[in-house]
Amino acid sequence: MPWTTPTLTEIRRVNRDNLGAYLPGADASVPNNALRVLSDQNAGGAYLALLYLDYIANNALPDRAETAWLDRWADILFGGRKAATFAEGTVVVTGTPGAVLPAEAVFATSDGVQYQAKALTYLSDEPTPVTVACLTAGAIGNRDAGAPLGLSAAVSGVDAAAVVRRMEGGADPESDDALRSRVLLRLRRPPMGGSQDDYVQWATAVAGVTRAWAEPNGMGLGTVVVRVLCDDLRATSAGLPSDADLDRVRAYLDTVRPVCVKDFFVVAPVLQGLAIRIRKLSTDTPSMRLAIEASLQAMLLERAEPGQTIHACWVSDAISDAVGDGSFDLDFEDAEMASRGHMGSLSPIYGGGISYP
Repeated sequence: MPWTTPTLTEIRRVNRDNLGAYLPGADASVPNNALRVLSDQNAGGAYLALLYLDYIANNALPDRAETAWLDRWADILFGGRKAATFAEGTVVVTGTPGAVLPAEAVFATSDGVQYQAKALTYLSDEPTPVTVACLTAGAIGNRDAGAPLGLSAAVSGVDAAAVVRRMEGGADPESDDALRSRVLLRLRRPPMGGSQDDYVQWATAVAGVTRAWAEPNGMGLGTVVVRVLCDDLRATSAGLPSDADLDRVRAYLDTVRPVCVKDFFVVAPVLQGLAIRIRKLSTDTPSMRLAIEASLQAMLLERAEPGQTIHACWVSDAISDAVGDGSFDLDFEDAEMASRGHMGSLSPIYGGGISYP
C-alpha cells in the first residue's frame, strides 16, 4: 500500500501508547508529566526525520526534483542547464558626418538596460547603423524595431538619441520544466552513437533551441535532416530560427555527430497555417477568446511536429478546456490541416467567423 507520512499528532499518540504498552505503570497521558514531555520530544524528532525523508524521496529522481537537485542531474548527464544568451543587433544613430562613435560606447533604455557598441563607427550624412550587444543576458535585452535608446555618456558630434533597427537573440536561462524534459529524455532514450533521438538531444542542447526533430535519410541515403524551433528566442517570428541560430546548431552537431554520416542538414520547419472558425460561442468575451487561443497554443506546443496531422478532435478538446461548460460550433477552412514536412501554426479565424445565438 502507498506510504503516507503520519502527522505530528499521530506520532505523539503512537509514542504515548507504546510507552503505556511496553513500560508497565507508565502514563504519558497526564499533561506536563515528565514522561509525556520526553515522549512528545521524541515524537518531534521522529517527525522531522520523516519530513526530511519525504524531501529526499521527492528529489531523488528528476521527475519531481527541485531546482538544485535537477541541476545536479543535468550536470551529470550533459553538462548542465542552458545559460541565458545576450541580445545583439543594430541601432541607428545620427550626428555630424565624420564624427566618431567609439567602440564600447554604451546606449541605454529608459528602464536601464544597456547596450555596448562592438566596433568604432564613423557617422555618415545618413542615419548610421551601429552593431551593439546587450550587457544583460536574457530576454530583457530584446527590443522591437523603433524602440528608443540614448547614449549613456555624451560623444562629440553624435546625437544622444538612437533608434533600434533590430535587437534579438536574448533568451532567459533554461526553465526547470524544459530542463526536466531534457533530463527525462536522456534517461529514457540513452545515447546510441548517432540515433534519431541523439540528434534531437544534441540540437536541444544548444542555447535558444526549444524543440527539434530529426529525419533519417531525409535528403537521401545516409543523410540526416534536423529541424529546430526557438520558441522563446524567436517568439516574434513564430519560433522560426534565424540563419545564425541554424549555424550554431550545425556547428555544435559537427562536434558530436558520427563521422560516418554522409551529410546532414539543419533547417527551419515550414509553417502551415491552421485556420479555425468558431461559431455560436456561448460565452463570447475578449477574455474567453484569449483563453481559447492560449489553450490551442498549448495543444500545438505539445502535439505539433513536422508531418503531423492536427486532428479535429485535438482542436475541439483544447477549445473545450477553455470554454468549460459552454458550447460552440467548430469549422475548418481547409480539410487538410498539416502535410509532410510542415509544422502546424495557429491562425484562429475569429472576426466574422463567430455568430451569436
